[in-house]
Amino acid sequence: QVQPVESGGGLVQAGDSLRLSCAVAGGTFSNYAMGWFRQAPGKEREFVGRISRSGNYTNYGDSVKGRFTISRDNAKNTVWLQMSSLEPEDIAVYYCGAARYWGNFEYWGQGTQVTVSS
Repeated sequence: QVQPVESGGGLVQAGDSLRLSCAVAGGTFSNYAMGWFRQAPGKEREFVGRISRSGNYTNYGDSVKGRFTISRDNAKNTVWLQMSSLEPEDIAVYYCGAARYWGNFEYWGQGTQVTVSS
């Protein structure tokens, strides 16, 4: 069992960048693929991106391709979401999830709020 904890959210202006962090406590971090999801007010949870256990593979949702990048450091038990060219459409609570098996996210953080002013 692992417990992700997100941080780094905040208020930025449109066009700015922001990096979210997810520190993972508990079991063997390298056994888990990691994912980022977001949920805007009144909308369903949206897939942002994921990264494999080794960090060698990533994929992203269409709405963030070319702007967001996921990375991880297994020695630090941390995964990051680097966000660029932020727009008001990116306003949401961002969640970090851990998957022991690919595609099955069992463990979630509390979320961190990202707000973008236009």
